[in-house]
Amino acid sequence: MTRSEAERRSPTWTLLILSISALAYALAQTTVVPAIPDLMRGLHTDESGVTWTLTGYLIAAAVATPVVGRLGDIYGKRRMLVIALATFAAGSIVAAVTTRLWLVVAGRVVQGVGGGIFPLCFAIIRDEFPPERVSRGIGLMSALAGIGGGAGLILGGLLVDYASYHWIFWMGAGMATIAAIATWLYVPESPIRTPARVDVRGALVLAVGLTLPLLAVSNASSVGWGSARTIGLIAAGVVVLALWVALERRTPEPLADITSLRRAPVLMTNLTTMLVGFGMFGSFILIPMLAQAPVSTGYGFGVDATRAGLLLLPGSLGMLAFGPLSGVIGGRFGNKVPLTIGSAMTSVGLALLAVAHDTQLEVLLFTFVMSAGIGLAFAAMPNLILEAVPAHQTGEATGFNALVRSVGSSVGSQVSATILAASAVAGLATDAGFTTAFAVSSGVAACAAVAAVFIPRATQRPHAPVLDEVGAASPLGDPAYSRERF
Repeated sequence: MTRSEAERRSPTWTLLILSISALAYALAQTTVVPAIPDLMRGLHTDESGVTWTLTGYLIAAAVATPVVGRLGDIYGKRRMLVIALATFAAGSIVAAVTTRLWLVVAGRVVQGVGGGIFPLCFAIIRDEFPPERVSRGIGLMSALAGIGGGAGLILGGLLVDYASYHWIFWMGAGMATIAAIATWLYVPESPIRTPARVDVRGALVLAVGLTLPLLAVSNASSVGWGSARTIGLIAAGVVVLALWVALERRTPEPLADITSLRRAPVLMTNLTTMLVGFGMFGSFILIPMLAQAPVSTGYGFGVDATRAGLLLLPGSLGMLAFGPLSGVIGGRFGNKVPLTIGSAMTSVGLALLAVAHDTQLEVLLFTFVMSAGIGLAFAAMPNLILEAVPAHQTGEATGFNALVRSVGSSVGSQVSATILAASAVAGLATDAGFTTAFAVSSGVAACAAVAAVFIPRATQRPHAPVLDEVGAASPLGDPAYSRERF
């Protein structure tokens, strides 16, 4: 028996290594959140500048994820996972060794290029695991995304308080390096190859189209929302995105199938996804900055980074708890119901934060309401996409849905930071700035709830095996799913 054959018969070790890989990436999404005030001071920048440490990462991940996944299909999933982890580690080191904002952002962008880690892990599990263990393996990977996000809030705060923000990036580099070496030594390479072309042109054009409007938003507080520069950059971004759509239509193997994306159920679900993502990451920016602001401001709690992360932790646990409930509700009433309810809850939680954020208890309670809504909404999104597309397009369609969520998160974080920067007096944001930023995020989430109401019913039924593969929340014990699978 060869080594690879033995490994394929014992997937537990492979799952452990893949879990380390996924956890490294998941932690990187939120470990910097409690460190934002320290990053502002250490990098000598304001709210809109430091937010690029989040925005750059999210944009790079959004664009790179489908590209890296396609490369894995062509050249080997284990090989590309090692490359993605090595790239992630390299970006972490760049961010760790510098005190210049543009270099930290550059390092975060390189980290984001490792965004293919999750889809590559999913694909390895699908190819290598026994059929009866695929859904559990994918489910664990999906859970790690939420668990890592919550743990990152605590770890980031601890590292900032007891070491420095540089150690946030050193931790990511260490985890990714260990995972890359273990993957190369112990994870078997999948024999499955899918000849295809990589739409590099489409990825580059999409990156430019997404970045230009975000540059406009980040500088709007200093040059003005109605300035020629702001309007020009936004208009240029819209033109580039329109060009991207035209290019994708003429590309034989595009980054995204425009015809499928234009279908009303897919289009409306993606629109709702983007709007909910806006509210989620807007709050991630606002709450740590509010919590760590000095008490002398009249609104801040004056807590350290660890305590700021703890204020967000119950919300992260709420996301995990309400995700399975979304599947139960969706199985009985249709998946747009939990999406609508979740979007509305997100809006209500943000609205409550806008009018009442004077005590830590209020922030804890209202953040939990908001995060529970996000959990309901995010768990319903992949199911709605899967109901609307043929089985052979599920990977591409759910991948684009994740891309749209990252875009919404990028815009939300940048808009919230810009509102705070515009309200600043003597270098400190005002209470009115926080109120406005929470209110704007609430309004956007309310628009998501309205959009969800108008999602038309798809004509296709979901494919249970595919639901298992992508880790989507599905109703437990639904006999229709059992019949369809078996």
